[in-house]
Amino acid sequence: MKDSAKYAKIVEWSEEDQCYVGSAPGLILGGCHGDDEKYVFEELCQIVEEAIDLYHKDNKPLPPATSGHDLANRLQNIA
Repeated sequence: MKDSAKYAKIVEWSEEDQCYVGSAPGLILGGCHGDDEKYVFEELCQIVEEAIDLYHKDNKPLPPATSGHDLANRLQNIA
């Protein structure tokens, strides 16, 4: 399994911004945005790969995985 598969990738519509917003909670702060949902997801996947490469280059351990850990329900409980 690729390291990038260990992280949840979320693309959702933002009423406030009037565009799709992509994020990978637990791995990167911020994310990406755009008018095309598929494009935002593809860009987000690239950003996740680049973030993981930076962790490896800096010899830093990756943050705990978020994929497959019921992230949506945990985030709802935080809000």
